[in-house]
Amino acid sequence: MSAFTDLRALPRRRTRSLAADSDTRGITSEFDRRQPLVGLLRRAVHVGLLLFLVVAALGPILWLAKSAITPTQDTLRQPMALWPHGLDLANLKTAWVDLHLSLYFKNTMIIALGSWAIQMLVAVTGGYALAILRPAFGRVIYGAVMMTMFVPVVVLLVPLYLTILDLPVTHASLINTYWGAFLPAGASAFNVALVKRFFDNLPREVIEAARVDGAGDFRLFFYVVLPMSRPVLGVVSVFAVLAAWKDFIWPLVVLPDPAKQPLSVRLPNLAKVTELDVFLAALLISTAIPIAFFVVFQRFFLRGGLDGAVKG
Repeated sequence: MSAFTDLRALPRRRTRSLAADSDTRGITSEFDRRQPLVGLLRRAVHVGLLLFLVVAALGPILWLAKSAITPTQDTLRQPMALWPHGLDLANLKTAWVDLHLSLYFKNTMIIALGSWAIQMLVAVTGGYALAILRPAFGRVIYGAVMMTMFVPVVVLLVPLYLTILDLPVTHASLINTYWGAFLPAGASAFNVALVKRFFDNLPREVIEAARVDGAGDFRLFFYVVLPMSRPVLGVVSVFAVLAAWKDFIWPLVVLPDPAKQPLSVRLPNLAKVTELDVFLAALLISTAIPIAFFVVFQRFFLRGGLDGAVKG
């Protein structure tokens, strides 16, 4: 009996050894990695690759931060020098006051928050209906929603503009209103699919136990499903806010009044009549907000929020 047990254990041990070998397998062998020169070269390659990625990713942002507080002549003559004639921190104040960035910042915040609210409403309720309630033609509806992801956004501009220009039934126009700027953002098939996939992976035992205890659809939604869905809600929130913050074409089309346009639309127009250092300071201010927002909510990506949302 013991011999039979030992024979059964052999394949498992061999599988573990193969798995361990595959984890350490690479361009260099285990023997080569023990050599001092090879180890030094490997570390040098890793450090060099890391520095290249840091420069490629953060280089433009760091240069913008440096140039935003550098006089225009220094930036034009020595674009890579670090403040040859000192700093000019007044550029930030000049950009905020003279370019009326506070007004455009307010417009951007209104559009971003409205876009976030409408996307969360549509994505969460749509995902809940398709994943938890499971209507009779749920698969057909889900397939129709997914098909909209294959339609280019540019193709939808004209019909979407005509719809905003003359709303069905009410025949009201949302041109030059914040509602017209963020309401179309609710039609995001990606967010609906993301939330649905997350809801599909929720423990069915908890949902069934809540139904047995007498929880209806609304109570199940607010007290059971939503508290377990914070990771995917954070992911959708980050996507919604960042997409609205950097959107250019649709606000340009639907908001012809400069007093209602966001930063993404107004800053390119102000570049023609603004000093370079002041304009770069305005770009830095408009860029710092979404970067700070992402840094605050990055844990939803780094701690498995996105993986849990799309895992099948």
